[in-house]
Amino acid sequence: MRIISTERSQVLAARVAEKLGIPLVETKFTRFPDGEMYLRCGELDDETLIVSSIVDNDMFVQTLLAIDAADRSRNTLVVPYLGYSRQDRRFFPGEPISARAIARALSTGIERAFVVNVHDPVDLDFFGVPAKNVSIAPAIGGYIGDLHLKNPLVLAPDEGAIAFATDVAAVGGWDCDHLEKTRLSGEEVRIAPKTIDAAGRDTVIVDDIISTGGTLATAACMLREQGAASIHAACVHGVLTSGAYTRLRAAGISSVVSSDTYENASSFISSASAIATAIREDAHC
Repeated sequence: MRIISTERSQVLAARVAEKLGIPLVETKFTRFPDGEMYLRCGELDDETLIVSSIVDNDMFVQTLLAIDAADRSRNTLVVPYLGYSRQDRRFFPGEPISARAIARALSTGIERAFVVNVHDPVDLDFFGVPAKNVSIAPAIGGYIGDLHLKNPLVLAPDEGAIAFATDVAAVGGWDCDHLEKTRLSGEEVRIAPKTIDAAGRDTVIVDDIISTGGTLATAACMLREQGAASIHAACVHGVLTSGAYTRLRAAGISSVVSSDTYENASSFISSASAIATAIREDAHC
């Protein structure tokens, strides 16, 4: 087996190659004068692992090109970040189910797929090949442990993310809760942990993705008012658009970290070990 990657997943691909002990193949990227994308891979084997985060439209096209370039081998696709996965149902007539459209397109030319912390497990059913979710909750828990916080309180931003937060908290046996929004009046809203008081606690808000960070910033301000000793944020996919990082730090969040599924300056947590383990375990099934 050999590994290739698209342009925005080169660091993670190199880390996965190291964990698996297999060669990383050089891939060159360029564009034609009209803007069309071009790539060329080095020598491939009879089995290829393609690592590609769908962080934008260009990376989606590069992924399709990479799969086609490896058309003479058996291909496994690793999608650390699956773009377009938020639209996984049709809300209005005439809408596409974007997650389904992307998954169907990616399924041609591969034998299996792995997605890191997929937004909704139903998205995996849209693939035309066996697809598995890879959770890096233990890696995020490990990072929290390295912060050496005193009796941290792990918080999910809402009830829907409590399962992920629970898995993170299990690493250190820490308390876990989710934030709950309570409307006090027509204009006043209170956000606080549902059952555990944050006063005097080092709190860590964890989620699968941080995009604009607006709700998280509001929650951080309220946690400060409620007496939290410190506030940290950690997520799998650090999209961090529209000045999200500075918004969160300005709101009093001491640290904002993400994983390398969406490579940027906040990517202090690696998903490589979890990906490598999932690939090994699947091979022995």
